[in-house]
Amino acid sequence: MSAISKEDVLNLREKTGAGLIDCKRALVESNGSLDDAVSILRKKGVATAAKKAGRDAGEGIVAQSVSSDRTKGILVEVNCETDFVAKNDDFVNFSSAVARQLLENPDVDLEEQRTEQVAKIGENIRISRSTMLIPDSIGLVESYVHTGGKVAVLLTLGTSTTEAAHSERVQSLARDLCMHIAATSPVCLSRNDVPEELVSKEKEIAMAQAEGKPAQAVDKIVQGKLDKYFSNSCFLEQSFVKDPDHSIQELLISTGKEIEAELTVEKFVRFQVGEEV
Repeated sequence: MSAISKEDVLNLREKTGAGLIDCKRALVESNGSLDDAVSILRKKGVATAAKKAGRDAGEGIVAQSVSSDRTKGILVEVNCETDFVAKNDDFVNFSSAVARQLLENPDVDLEEQRTEQVAKIGENIRISRSTMLIPDSIGLVESYVHTGGKVAVLLTLGTSTTEAAHSERVQSLARDLCMHIAATSPVCLSRNDVPEELVSKEKEIAMAQAEGKPAQAVDKIVQGKLDKYFSNSCFLEQSFVKDPDHSIQELLISTGKEIEAELTVEKFVRFQVGEEV
């Protein structure tokens, strides 16, 4: 067997990210063959991943990817065990690569890559969930990832013209809307989208708060409280964080008039690491 040099060990470490001792052992086992040593470490990674699979992975980040033509985008939550690893460059790069691959092919098998990362990083890793958005017709996709990757937003903005979809003004607006959603966490797009059980619950609370008021005033009080709930919870009715004197719907209308195009927020999704879904 040929002697295992320090350069061989460092080369294998650079290629796999495994520890120096593990790299040297793999090279000894493979009689100095770099390719065979990589295979040995990958097999070891499978065993390591199996051992770690039962461990809790409640930390992590949300990664995003949007196509260059802005016609589709995706959010992916990738979890690990500690916040320390969530900030690790290898983990962040892996998460970004996962988002890019899923955007390109939603059916891609990522298990081998995930297993390699478990072996390399030393913690359990889960690709927990993903959502892809595509405009209904003419429009664009925009995303925003808050500092640290703990919150991310994906949004589709419909436009009546292709020129509007490609304009810097509309793209800037779309990003502002994503940042707004990250900050305010709206329940849904409009009041028509609020689940009936939530409306019933809010109405019940409002009725209880109106108890003892004159009968002729109760309906007005209840409706007023429901309107306030909708204005706080429904995206289109919320006050824009950058201009609280105007709602999101008013912003869309005024911007549309500026560029002579109709603008419509079609869909949005907001991911927060570890939230119950």
